[in-house]
Amino acid sequence: MIPPDRTELLNAINSTRLKDIQSDILALLDEKYANPKHGHFKDWQIILESLPNLTSSSTDLNQETIMIGDSGDISSDQKRLLELQLKELSPWRKGPFNIFGIHIDTEWRSDWKWSRIASHIEIKDKLVLDIGCGNGYYALRMQAMGAKLVLGIDPSWHYAFQFHALQKYSSVAQRAFVLPFNFEEMPENSPGFDAILSMGVLYHRQEPQAHLNQVYALLDEGGQFVLETLIIDDENADVLIPNERYANMRNVWMIPSTELLTTWLKESGFVNIKVVDITMTTIEEQRQTEWMTRYSLEQALNPDDHSLTIEGYQAPLRATVIAEKET
Repeated sequence: MIPPDRTELLNAINSTRLKDIQSDILALLDEKYANPKHGHFKDWQIILESLPNLTSSSTDLNQETIMIGDSGDISSDQKRLLELQLKELSPWRKGPFNIFGIHIDTEWRSDWKWSRIASHIEIKDKLVLDIGCGNGYYALRMQAMGAKLVLGIDPSWHYAFQFHALQKYSSVAQRAFVLPFNFEEMPENSPGFDAILSMGVLYHRQEPQAHLNQVYALLDEGGQFVLETLIIDDENADVLIPNERYANMRNVWMIPSTELLTTWLKESGFVNIKVVDITMTTIEEQRQTEWMTRYSLEQALNPDDHSLTIEGYQAPLRATVIAEKET
């Protein structure tokens, strides 16, 4: 399979300093699509290719619910069929979206998280890397803020196909992309990014310091780093190392206090470190919907005390930190 937006990606890269490594990025992208190594890849490809060719009259990426098309653009029969097809790409975790009047009520109210960081970041005309971007919700919001190019990377093929489905109907020029890469696969000779986001990634890393070091290396001098991650609030400990699972998640390795997190950032070389938000995740922000019917946050919490996970740990508390690379 040829990446659906390969030409658009090439054109976008050529307008930035990433043009010096375009061959590396495209070679990796082509290799991924040629050898996807995922059992559901062909299923998702069939779904994407079966989506009808419809024309949207408008696209608005600068809304809490990203709007693509209007309900009046298509017939009621087309709308019913499209909704069924989009649901075949479930679970939809990041969003929300509205496609031709179809409201995709995602597991996460990602617009809530976006509202916590949007006023703290400088994106206009910037080259941005979004690590663990999911299906591209935040990347699209950054495009709407005027980013020159947003490269979203996430190894999940599922998210890539959701993003391609959204882009199929978008009526605005594409400046945001979702590439099925691991962060560690980014070319080491990449020119510096003006801004890098790592949201909901750090606690999935066995070596968090190594992750922060690599972010620092890929950031341009004076560049901005947006980090959102789980933290603990415990006067008797500066880090939580879960035993097997945390909130039903297997791959949570280490959850620091804000003080330890700040120390990690300083050790990587970051300056002007600011904790701009600390918010407890609630079952209103992350929940089951008809677009995500699997276990969600409520099933990961103690049913009698939502301040604790089902394993007895502190319930998910998330911090957003803004830092910079020294000039």
